[in-house]
Amino acid sequence: MKSLLIIAFICVSNFTQAQITSKEEVAPQLAEKREAEKKEITKNYLALKNSLIISDSLAVIKNAEALKNSLKKFKFKKLSLEKMNEAITSRKEIMELATQMAATKNINKQRKFFETLSVKYWDQAAKFKAADATLYLQVCPMTGAVWTSDSKEIKNPYYPKNMLTCGEVKASL
Repeated sequence: MKSLLIIAFICVSNFTQAQITSKEEVAPQLAEKREAEKKEITKNYLALKNSLIISDSLAVIKNAEALKNSLKKFKFKKLSLEKMNEAITSRKEIMELATQMAATKNINKQRKFFETLSVKYWDQAAKFKAADATLYLQVCPMTGAVWTSDSKEIKNPYYPKNMLTCGEVKASL
């Protein structure tokens, strides 16, 4: 009986050790995957903004879909239940706005949806931002409309023909 307990203990110890080892090996891969997902979300948001700067409504449609799809795959981590619910609700709202942007070829309507999307995006940007990225909250002083950029240089997506460089940096992450 005593030897049976010792054998059982050794098996459990080995299994536990194997679990710890596999978690240690998997953790860096999961972290890399998560960083790649964050980079994808940021890249897709910035591509969407840049499509508005050049007034390319077809590129807006493509990039809005890409943003929606990358957000769909992203899982929030290390949040309280309340913060998790807020983040999930906000992500859903951003995805719905991206869907609305993709549903129209009218650039002015796309810009209107982007205005709301950008406010919600900035609210969650710290969770979506890759570790090696710096993001800037920029604002159009004429309208108060905001957008996120990866550069301090102002390129206004709302009025690119008349006021391309009109705006200012309000915050950074």
